[in-house]
Amino acid sequence: MSLKNKSLKYYYSTIIVAAFGLLSVILSMTIGLEKSTIYLLEKIVIAVILAVSLNLVVGFLGELSLGHAGFMCVGAYLGGKFAVIISSSLGNSALTLILSMLVGGTVAALCGILIGLPALRLKGDYLAIVTLGFGEIVKSIFQNTSRESFGGALGLETPRYNKDELFIYAFAVLIITLLVVQNLMNSKHGRAITSIRDNEIAARATGINVTKYKLMAFIISSFFAGVAGVLYSFSNYNIQSSKFGYNYSIEILVMVVLGGIGSINGSIIAATLITFINTEFATILTGNLAVLQNLLYAIILIVIVIYGNSPALSAFREKYDIKKLFDKFKKRDPSIIKEDKANWNNIPTKIPMDELLSVDVSNNDQNLDSDETDKGGK
Repeated sequence: MSLKNKSLKYYYSTIIVAAFGLLSVILSMTIGLEKSTIYLLEKIVIAVILAVSLNLVVGFLGELSLGHAGFMCVGAYLGGKFAVIISSSLGNSALTLILSMLVGGTVAALCGILIGLPALRLKGDYLAIVTLGFGEIVKSIFQNTSRESFGGALGLETPRYNKDELFIYAFAVLIITLLVVQNLMNSKHGRAITSIRDNEIAARATGINVTKYKLMAFIISSFFAGVAGVLYSFSNYNIQSSKFGYNYSIEILVMVVLGGIGSINGSIIAATLITFINTEFATILTGNLAVLQNLLYAIILIVIVIYGNSPALSAFREKYDIKKLFDKFKKRDPSIIKEDKANWNNIPTKIPMDELLSVDVSNNDQNLDSDETDKGGK
């Protein structure tokens, strides 16, 4: 595989997401999409942004964070409040949305610095407890604000942006998120981050600034969580702090774990699947059947986890692995083998390779035996 193809393979997921987003835009402009479908697309894109950004900390850095919903909450409230303030002069324009996302993401990143500097010195369960506490504190602060400031318990009303255009900007933000995370992880900085995950002591011994790279991953993750919060505020018109509780942080973490730790493609698939299942259950299971939503959702997650990790199903998974099935249908180009630098014909030797392989050593062995016999007789 050429260097160009090797570098391109890291961006297959981004290309697929961009193609799907372009297809959605074309369908929306031509035949039109239902409001429910557009809302589902918005929810899926927001969930994927959250899962990919959290995977940067949990998957690639190897630190357990349970406060991702807290950073999303900060971005949603402050970005939404900024949108309310400037919409009186700029209206519900694209500029209002972009500036609000920048403000929400920046404030969330600043919170990431404030929490990350002391918290990232902790490890394991202690870091998880600190980040969890941050999320709950943020939720309580916004819940107890006044009606005039951030809406209090009733929530903050945000500008009603055009639904036919919001999902387009959401796809654009998702593509930027994927590009940033993929470029980071395919650089020397990404290799430093993964080395910290693999062995922090060895990383320090080789001269890697562990605190710097931990903080870098935490800030980038927090920034995109804040941006996702702003998109959420524009998508729902109303922000209630109860949405950003402990359970939502766990749901984002489930997306990361279910898709595979350190797998961007897995996070995309898992976030899409979980969001779709939750939305469909909320639509189908109404009335008295609504109590079954969490039960069925939990059963589906348990089945998926057992299928992906049970040793008894390893043979079945290996036999019907999608990647292996796809490789069987791929035809290998013979020219690639001929141009291989390790080909026999390309290895410089003093003796031609054909002659070396055709040397008959049987006569030499007989002469060697006869010489040893003569020496022994003498």
